Amino acid sequence: MNKNPNPQGKGTSPVLATLETQRAGLAQVPPKQIDQVTTELFTSLFVLDSEFRFKPVVGKRYFLYRKETHFWLGLTPPGMLGEAVAGRFIGTCTLQRDLTWTMALDAAVAADDRFIAYLGQRRAQLESRLAAAETLDDVLPRYERRLSFYRRAAAFAVACSLGRSMAYAGIGGLSYDQARGLLTHAAEETGS
Repeated sequence: MNKNPNPQGKGTSPVLATLETQRAGLAQVPPKQIDQVTTELFTSLFVLDSEFRFKPVVGKRYFLYRKETHFWLGLTPPGMLGEAVAGRFIGTCTLQRDLTWTMALDAAVAADDRFIAYLGQRRAQLESRLAAAETLDDVLPRYERRLSFYRRAAAFAVACSLGRSMAYAGIGGLSYDQARGLLTHAAEETGS
């Protein structure tokens, strides 16, 4: 029987292991049209703007909280943390197989007009960035020193995933207006 001389993986590169995991997830990337891309980009950027220092796992639910000055993503559900400790519970976030994020708002947050207006403002900012960019690819997240390692790796994965999805859908390299124009043209052809 061969014993593994390094059962805990000491000395292996966490960077390489993380990037290999991200690369494997990109095999699950389907083509996506501009509306789906912008929605997934918005949600993914919102999650990645939150503080976390762990390696997210595909399919696992995480819990988003808002403290006074920042959002943070945690492993502990709100029933186990008090608001005084965790902050306001915002909702659950899940890393999808294609390495983009989804978010389900807590019912109380979804009914909070001020928070929904805040989300609307953040979405409008993204739409402005998309409209001003030369290509859609220019708005995808890139390396940002301010992000922790796992947030940087997740941002890289989102950029690669959505970049591939756009390429498969024929909208990679297009401007936001050009991609929206293709969507409008397709809807007119089908009579929708």
